[in-house]
Amino acid sequence: MSTLPRRALAALTALAATTALAACGTTEVPSSSSASDGGADAAAISDSCAEDTTETSTDPVTLTDDLGRTVELEKPAERVAVLEWQQVEDALTLCVAPVAVADAEGFSTWVTAETLPAGTADVGTRGEPNLDALAAADPDLIIVEVTGEDDPVVAQLEGLGVPVLATLGADASDPIGTMKGLFTLIAEATGRTERAETVLGEFDDHVAEATQQVADAGLPTTDFVYFDGWVESGNVSIRPFGEGALFTALGEELGLNCVWTEETDPLYGLGQTDIEGLTTVGDANLIYTSTDDPEGNYVTELEKNDLWTNLPAVEEGRAHAFPAGIWTFGGPRSSEQAIDAYVEILTAP
Repeated sequence: MSTLPRRALAALTALAATTALAACGTTEVPSSSSASDGGADAAAISDSCAEDTTETSTDPVTLTDDLGRTVELEKPAERVAVLEWQQVEDALTLCVAPVAVADAEGFSTWVTAETLPAGTADVGTRGEPNLDALAAADPDLIIVEVTGEDDPVVAQLEGLGVPVLATLGADASDPIGTMKGLFTLIAEATGRTERAETVLGEFDDHVAEATQQVADAGLPTTDFVYFDGWVESGNVSIRPFGEGALFTALGEELGLNCVWTEETDPLYGLGQTDIEGLTTVGDANLIYTSTDDPEGNYVTELEKNDLWTNLPAVEEGRAHAFPAGIWTFGGPRSSEQAIDAYVEILTAP
């Protein structure tokens, strides 16, 4: 469960207590001063950012964060510390290299859409950052994902005397819109709105092209369930992505039909079950993450289980692993990776 965003972990903890489903898982800034004094390797520039020609605003910034708080900056933030992986990815896609992040090693394991520059300061875990290390990075803005209006992390971070941008990572009522909105919010804070508009336009074009590819493939069934999982006390726990999950919404954009209808949390659209629970989805295509979790490889355990091997999708070769390193709670670039994976899996001869 350590791979969840802070907010998703809290939501699923509550879900597990109330549902019967549970039965037993870069770019460098080529602009302004931060490239030279942020402690990152200036050679680590993605092709996208190396070719970027969009303008960076220098105007004062006044915006409203996801807790309804007004955040004012005399100029767009340049030295940004980011404490959740989706927001780290977003900053990098905007060609803003954070001066500090939480759990850099975990980011580099689970997120491949963007690459952290070498030398980026690591300030501890996402749930409990090291405040001394954070202050030492000398940020002019801290971006954090919060668990609600009473999340104490905001006051703790404000105690450092640095503006704090509080963000919500997901909303199951509009997962794609929320992903885009968060990306746009970070762009406003860093003066990178023009870059954000370019990236989101590319994302929409990516979706349109992929949707046509899936339609042309004439799939035998468009029913699907995406899931990940983990091993706990020798047992495999499965986390189906239901309505409101970002990867479910991306699949539905392509014309697929999610058939997981059991209870999910209201933020990330995530459920909880065991291997037997997957027998309820009929002939649906099964798609799952394959990123190796150091706490245990649930896929290896699945393959040992007769319930899994006898599922229709498994018997018919319609159970597919996503490539490793596609972050299921990511921004536009991770979402494009997911779209590409869906297309490759579903349209392969």
